[in-house]
Amino acid sequence: MKGLFKSKPRTPAELVRLMRELLIYADLNSNSKEAKREEKMAELGKLIRELKCILYGNSESEPVSEACAQLTQEFFKQNTLRLLIICLPKLNLEARKDATQVVANLQRQQVHSRLISSDYLEENKDLMDHLISGYEDMDIALHYGAMLRECIRHQTIARYVLESDHMKKFFGFIQLPNFDIASDAAATFKELLTRHKSTVAEFLTKNYDWFFAEYNSKLLESPNYITRRQAVKLLGDMLLDRSNSAVMVRYVSSKDNLRILMNLLRESSKNIQLEAFHVFKLFAANQNKPPEIVTILVANRSKLLRFFSDFKMDKEDEQFEADKAQVIREIAALEPRERP
Repeated sequence: MKGLFKSKPRTPAELVRLMRELLIYADLNSNSKEAKREEKMAELGKLIRELKCILYGNSESEPVSEACAQLTQEFFKQNTLRLLIICLPKLNLEARKDATQVVANLQRQQVHSRLISSDYLEENKDLMDHLISGYEDMDIALHYGAMLRECIRHQTIARYVLESDHMKKFFGFIQLPNFDIASDAAATFKELLTRHKSTVAEFLTKNYDWFFAEYNSKLLESPNYITRRQAVKLLGDMLLDRSNSAVMVRYVSSKDNLRILMNLLRESSKNIQLEAFHVFKLFAANQNKPPEIVTILVANRSKLLRFFSDFKMDKEDEQFEADKAQVIREIAALEPRERP
C-alpha cells in the first residue's frame, strides 16, 4: 500500500527551510555523539546536495530558473547563508564541497534582475571577517577561500575587504607553508587587486606607502621563488592597468623600487626575468625620471645594455622585441642630470 502514496516532492523553498532547521540543530548540538545527531547530519548533507543539483542541474537536466529564484529568495530571508558558513566546519568533507558550490552559485543568482546576495552581504559584511579567518584553519581554508572569491565579485564587498585590516594579513597567508592554502590566498589577493578597477585605484592611492612597503619586502623580496614570481607578475598587471596610472608614475619614481626590479632581472629564472622586464620598462619609459633614477640607470648602463642585448624569449614575440628595443634606446640616450 505504501508505494501508492508517494510523497510529494519538496519545493526549493521547503528544502532551504529544512536545511536551516538542521543547521540550527548542528550548531546547537555540535558536541553530541548520539546516533540521532549522525542521522540528522547525514540528512543535512543530502539536503545540501539537493540544493546544489537545483542550482547547477545534473546529468539529466539543466537548472530551472524559476526553481533557482525560489531557492535564492528563501536562502537570503533568514540568515541561512550565515548559518551555512558558520556551520561549515561541522560538516563532512563532501557536504563542505557541496556547500561551497551552493554559496558560490548564489552570488550570481538574480531575482527580478537583482543580485539579492549583494544586498544581503552589504548588511552582513562581518561574514567576510569570518571567511578570511578561515585561512588560519587548514580544514576549511580552501572552502572559505572559494566562497570569499565569489563574494568579492560584488564591488561593495571587495571595497570592504580592501579597506579592512585583513589586507595586511594576506601578506602572511600568501607565505603559509601549506602550498595549496598559500596559492588560494594568492588567488584571492590577486582578485581583490584586479577585479574592480576604480575601487582598486582608490585603495592603492590611499594606502600607497604601507601597501608597497609590505609588497616589496614580503613578496618581491621573499625567499620563496613562487611568491616572487606571482608577486612580480601581479605588480605588472596592476601598474600596466590604465586605472592605476597615477600609482604607476609614483612607483616608477622610486629608486628603491628600481633596485628591487633590477635585482629581479638578475634572477636565474627566465619567468621572473620576463615579468620583471614588463615592470622595468615602465621605469625606462618614464619621460619625467627623477635625477636619482637617471643616476642609477646611467651608472649601470653598460651592464643593462649588455643584459638586454642577450635577453631573448623562447618563442619569437614582436611586441617583446619592440619593447626591448625601446628600453635599449631610452637607456642609451640618458644623460646624467644635475640635482636641482
